[in-house]
Amino acid sequence: MELATVLTPGLSGHAGLVVGDEHTAPRVGSGKVRVLATPVMINLFEAAALEAIERLLPAGYQSLGTVLNVRHIAATPVGMKVRARAEVLRVEGRTVFLKVEAHDEKDLIGDGLHERVVVNVEKFSLRVQRKLKP
Repeated sequence: MELATVLTPGLSGHAGLVVGDEHTAPRVGSGKVRVLATPVMINLFEAAALEAIERLLPAGYQSLGTVLNVRHIAATPVGMKVRARAEVLRVEGRTVFLKVEAHDEKDLIGDGLHERVVVNVEKFSLRVQRKLKP
Protein backbone atom coordinates (compact mmCIF):
# COMPACT_ATOMS: atom_id res chain seq x y z
CA MET A 1 0.00 0.00 0.00
CA GLU A 2 1.45 3.34 -1.06
CA LEU A 3 -0.02 5.82 1.43
CA ALA A 4 1.41 8.91 -0.26
CA THR A 5 -0.91 8.35 -3.23
CA VAL A 6 -4.00 8.33 -0.98
CA LEU A 7 -3.04 10.71 1.83
CA THR A 8 -1.95 13.87 0.09
CA PRO A 9 -0.81 17.21 1.50
CA GLY A 10 -3.69 19.55 2.18
CA LEU A 11 -6.18 16.93 3.36
CA SER A 12 -7.83 18.24 6.51
CA GLY A 13 -10.22 17.27 9.25
CA HIS A 14 -12.02 19.10 12.03
CA ALA A 15 -13.34 18.39 15.51
CA GLY A 16 -15.08 20.63 17.97
CA LEU A 17 -16.94 20.94 21.21
CA VAL A 18 -18.53 23.40 23.58
CA VAL A 19 -16.41 23.49 26.72
CA GLY A 20 -18.33 21.88 29.57
CA ASP A 21 -17.33 21.25 33.14
CA GLU A 22 -16.18 17.75 32.14
CA HIS A 23 -13.57 19.31 29.79
CA THR A 24 -11.91 21.51 32.42
CA ALA A 25 -8.48 21.12 33.96
CA PRO A 26 -9.77 20.29 37.48
CA ARG A 27 -12.02 17.52 36.11
CA VAL A 28 -9.26 15.79 34.13
CA GLY A 29 -6.54 16.34 36.71
CA SER A 30 -4.39 18.77 34.79
CA GLY A 31 -4.82 21.96 36.81
CA LYS A 32 -7.00 23.99 39.15
CA VAL A 33 -8.58 26.63 36.91
CA ARG A 34 -11.96 25.89 35.24
CA VAL A 35 -10.80 26.30 31.64
CA LEU A 36 -10.35 23.87 28.75
CA ALA A 37 -7.79 21.28 29.82
CA THR A 38 -4.74 20.69 27.66
CA PRO A 39 -5.43 16.93 27.43
CA VAL A 40 -8.89 17.72 26.03
CA MET A 41 -7.39 20.05 23.41
CA ILE A 42 -4.97 17.25 22.49
CA ASN A 43 -7.92 14.87 22.12
CA LEU A 44 -9.50 17.35 19.69
CA PHE A 45 -6.27 17.43 17.67
CA GLU A 46 -6.30 13.65 17.42
CA ALA A 47 -9.99 13.58 16.49
CA ALA A 48 -9.38 16.14 13.73
CA ALA A 49 -6.44 14.09 12.43
CA LEU A 50 -8.59 10.95 12.40
CA GLU A 51 -11.27 12.76 10.42
CA ALA A 52 -8.67 13.87 7.89
CA ILE A 53 -7.20 10.45 7.13
CA GLU A 54 -9.06 7.42 8.52
CA ARG A 55 -11.79 7.40 5.86
CA LEU A 56 -9.14 7.05 3.16
CA LEU A 57 -7.29 4.08 4.64
CA PRO A 58 -7.87 0.60 3.23
CA ALA A 59 -10.07 -1.82 5.18
CA GLY A 60 -8.16 -3.41 8.05
CA TYR A 61 -5.87 -0.40 8.59
CA GLN A 62 -5.94 2.46 11.06
CA SER A 63 -3.62 5.20 12.23
CA LEU A 64 -2.10 5.53 15.69
CA GLY A 65 -0.82 8.74 17.21
CA THR A 66 2.90 8.53 17.93
CA VAL A 67 4.17 12.11 18.30
CA LEU A 68 2.39 15.25 19.42
CA ASN A 69 4.31 18.48 19.93
CA VAL A 70 1.86 21.22 20.84
CA ARG A 71 1.50 24.58 22.51
CA HIS A 72 -1.57 25.50 24.57
CA ILE A 73 -1.34 29.26 24.34
CA ALA A 74 -4.71 30.68 25.44
CA ALA A 75 -7.34 29.71 27.99
CA THR A 76 -10.93 28.94 26.99
CA PRO A 77 -13.75 29.31 29.55
CA VAL A 78 -16.67 26.95 30.11
CA GLY A 79 -19.46 27.60 27.60
CA MET A 80 -17.23 28.67 24.71
CA LYS A 81 -16.93 26.72 21.44
CA VAL A 82 -13.60 25.21 20.41
CA ARG A 83 -12.72 23.97 16.92
CA ALA A 84 -9.59 21.99 16.05
CA ARG A 85 -8.16 21.46 12.57
CA ALA A 86 -5.56 18.98 11.36
CA GLU A 87 -3.92 19.22 7.94
CA VAL A 88 -1.71 16.62 6.28
CA LEU A 89 1.71 18.10 5.54
CA ARG A 90 3.42 15.02 4.11
CA VAL A 91 3.61 11.24 4.21
CA GLU A 92 6.83 9.23 4.59
CA GLY A 93 6.34 5.49 4.39
CA ARG A 94 3.68 4.64 7.00
CA THR A 95 4.05 7.95 8.89
CA VAL A 96 1.65 10.85 8.34
CA PHE A 97 2.80 14.31 9.42
CA LEU A 98 0.10 16.85 10.28
CA LYS A 99 -0.15 20.47 11.34
CA VAL A 100 -2.75 21.07 14.08
CA GLU A 101 -4.47 24.23 15.31
CA ALA A 102 -7.31 24.97 17.74
CA HIS A 103 -9.36 28.14 18.01
CA ASP A 104 -12.03 29.22 20.42
CA GLU A 105 -14.53 31.95 19.56
CA LYS A 106 -11.91 34.66 20.15
CA ASP A 107 -8.36 33.35 19.74
CA LEU A 108 -5.93 30.77 18.46
CA ILE A 109 -5.62 28.63 21.59
CA GLY A 110 -3.17 25.96 20.48
CA ASP A 111 -1.07 24.67 17.64
CA GLY A 112 1.61 22.17 16.84
CA LEU A 113 2.72 19.13 14.89
CA HIS A 114 1.30 15.63 15.05
CA GLU A 115 2.56 12.33 13.64
CA ARG A 116 0.49 9.19 13.09
CA VAL A 117 1.62 5.76 11.91
CA VAL A 118 -0.64 3.60 9.77
CA VAL A 119 -0.84 -0.02 10.92
CA ASN A 120 -2.54 -3.24 9.93
CA VAL A 121 -5.07 -3.69 12.76
CA GLU A 122 -4.83 -7.50 12.89
CA LYS A 123 -1.02 -7.55 13.03
CA PHE A 124 -0.96 -4.74 15.59
CA SER A 125 -3.50 -6.51 17.82
CA LEU A 126 -1.46 -9.73 17.74
CA ARG A 127 1.70 -7.82 18.71
CA VAL A 128 -0.12 -6.18 21.62
CA GLN A 129 -1.51 -9.54 22.83
CA ARG A 130 2.01 -11.03 22.86
CA LYS A 131 2.91 -8.54 25.60
CA LEU A 132 0.48 -10.32 27.92
CA LYS A 133 2.25 -13.67 27.57
CA PRO A 134 4.85 -14.56 30.23
